[in-house]
Amino acid sequence: MRVLLPAHRGLPVLVAAALLLLLADTASAQLRPLDPAEWRVWDPGRSFVAGVGGGAFSDQRASLAGTEGQLLEAGNFSIALRTGRVAFEAGGTVQRFFRDDRSFAVPHDDTRPQPDGRRHDSGDYRIATVVRLTPATAPALAVLRFGTRLPTTDNEVGLDRDQVDFFALVGGRLRRGALMMAAEAGLAINGTRDPEFEQSDVFVYTVTSEYSISPALVTRLSLVGQVEGTPFSIRGNEELGEARLGIRVGDQRWVRAELVRGYSSFSPSAGLIVSAGIAR
Repeated sequence: MRVLLPAHRGLPVLVAAALLLLLADTASAQLRPLDPAEWRVWDPGRSFVAGVGGGAFSDQRASLAGTEGQLLEAGNFSIALRTGRVAFEAGGTVQRFFRDDRSFAVPHDDTRPQPDGRRHDSGDYRIATVVRLTPATAPALAVLRFGTRLPTTDNEVGLDRDQVDFFALVGGRLRRGALMMAAEAGLAINGTRDPEFEQSDVFVYTVTSEYSISPALVTRLSLVGQVEGTPFSIRGNEELGEARLGIRVGDQRWVRAELVRGYSSFSPSAGLIVSAGIAR
C-alpha cells in the first residue's frame, strides 16, 4: 500500500517552488542544459518511459550568432529503457526555430548572417547509460549516468556548436511517502569553436523534487544547469541555470507541463515545456 503524506505537509514544497520562480533573476540563454535522469524507470515493476513534446523560450541568447530572441523547440523526445541494473537513455530535439530580436555580440567567425532575422536548425541528440550502484532492496537509489551529446547541428547557423560533448554524473534518489528527492552532479567535457581552447570542462548538476498528490497527479520542481570550469567564458559553453516548476497528470499515460525561469545570465527569462508519453 502506498502511503501519502497529509496535504498540508506538501504545501511548503509548493510554496517554496513558487517563490523560487518568482524571485529568480531574469536571464537569457544559448544552449539547453542537461535534463535530469528519468528516475521513474527505476520504480518497481517499471522498465520503460518515453515522451515527446516541445518548448518555447523568451529572451534566449544564441551565443555564436551573437543575438537574443525567441526560441521554439519542436519534436523534443526522450526514451529510457531499463534491463536489470542498467538503463539506456536517448533524447534530443528534432528542430529549433529562432527569431533574432536584438544583437548583444559580434557573430562568431564561421556563423552566417540571417538578413530576415530567422534561424532554423536541427537540435542536439544525446545518448546515455545509467548504472544502478545500490542493491534493489536499499532504502535509497544511487546511480552513475554517463553519455555523449552528438554533433548534428550546423555551426554556421549559430544556434549550437556542432561539437561532441561527454558527460558523467553520480546521482541519488530518496523517497519518503509522497515526497521524492533526487540530485545529480558531475563533469561535462564540451567541444568548442575556439581553436586555442578545443574543449571546455564544466560542472553539471540536476536537482529534482516531486510531491505525489495522488498516483496520477504529481507536482515537480527541478533545478538544472552547468558551471564553467574556467575563469573566463568560452562562447557556446556559458554557465546555465534554470528552475522548472511543473505538474504531471496521469501515470502509465501522462502529460506534463513545466514553467521555466532562468537564474543564470545565459538561461531563458521565461519558458514553457510541454510533453506527453507512456510509462510501463
